[in-house]
Amino acid sequence: MYELREERIHCPYCGEPLTVLIDETQGDHEYVEDCQVCCQPIEFVITSDGSGHSDVRVMTDGDSY
Repeated sequence: MYELREERIHCPYCGEPLTVLIDETQGDHEYVEDCQVCCQPIEFVITSDGSGHSDVRVMTDGDSY
């Protein structure tokens, strides 16, 4: 069974609020998803705290960790 959680983020390019689904079964992972408004590639960094909750960070292509 998939464990998807809704997360509210703001696009790092246009600033629009977006609701995305985060798969918390993947553990720590990264992926790219295009903004639903401006179509720019948003980089997602998902980190798990070990208790079943994940932290979501979003950044632009030029941002560094």
